Amino acid sequence: MATDSFKITIHMVSSLDGFIAKKDNSVSWFETTDYYEKGVAEQNMEDFQKTIDCYVMGSRTYEHALELSKDYGWVYGDVPTIVVTHKNLPVERQNIEFYSGDLNKLVSERLKPKYKNVWMVGGTILTKEFLRLNLADEIRQPILPILLGEGIPFYDHIGKEQALHLKDVIAYKNGLVELCYEIKK
Repeated sequence: MATDSFKITIHMVSSLDGFIAKKDNSVSWFETTDYYEKGVAEQNMEDFQKTIDCYVMGSRTYEHALELSKDYGWVYGDVPTIVVTHKNLPVERQNIEFYSGDLNKLVSERLKPKYKNVWMVGGTILTKEFLRLNLADEIRQPILPILLGEGIPFYDHIGKEQALHLKDVIAYKNGLVELCYEIKK
């Protein structure tokens, strides 16, 4: 694939108050019964997932996704998935690969040569490092209509100010609002 349009998108669903999970790591609150009349219908997930060439996630996100897959299936499909970890984790699918090392090398040597549209889907530690190292190009933050009050924060002590440019806002019928920001470099 061409690398001239290579892009890394940070993507995680959050509550309005910025949490990606409850303290016990549960995400049962993801299912909303809200209805927003002016919202658009949700995009066909199967078609949308075809636009993503590779997922990158941390070990906790991977472990959580494995647990959730018992009830909901593996939501990342057959798309190549790189898990950044130092842990010895089970390989449950052929498209899963583990990486332990320098994130700059991961991007320049493994992602850029092979992929065009990479989505970093969690968690907070990996998000912090991708932002700190200026490796991400955009942030997509779907916000569900709920306040959790406490939990695991999306952005946890990033340690630097980061200017953003609003690229898009989409309000869906289920009350979810997706913000898309370009990361200014």
